[in-house]
Amino acid sequence: QVQLVESGGGSVQAGGSLRLSCEVSGYKYSSACMAWFRQVPGKEREGVASIYANVALSNGVGSTYYADSVKGRFTISRDNVKKTVYLQLNSLKPEDTAMYYCAALRSGCGDRWSEVKRFEYWGRGTQVTVSS
Repeated sequence: QVQLVESGGGSVQAGGSLRLSCEVSGYKYSSACMAWFRQVPGKEREGVASIYANVALSNGVGSTYYADSVKGRFTISRDNVKKTVYLQLNSLKPEDTAMYYCAALRSGCGDRWSEVKRFEYWGRGTQVTVSS
C-alpha cells in the first residue's frame, strides 16, 4: 500500500523558512513524478513544485518544475535512498499560507505537472501558516 506522509509544517513570520518532508512507502520509488500542491479553504488545489527522478539516469534526479509564484523562493529535492521528497520554503509570504500536500504519479511530470487529477497518490497534508 502506497503511503505519503508529510511533515515539517508550522507557523512562521513573513520572511522565514520551513522545510517540508514527504516520506514515501510502499511505492516503486525509482521512477516517478513527485509534487507538492497547496490549498486554502474555498480555493482549488494548486501545484507548487514537482520533480521527476529516474535512478537509471547518471545523477538519479530529473527535471524540476515550479509555479511562478514560488520560483526563486522554494526548492524541491528528493533523496532516493531515504525515499523522501523535500520542499524548502524560503522568504515566506502571508499568501503562502495553505495546507501543503505531497503527491505521486507513476509517470513523467512534463508540462502537465500541476494537474491535480493526474496524480494517483496523496498525503494528508501539513499546514503552513505565515504571519505578517
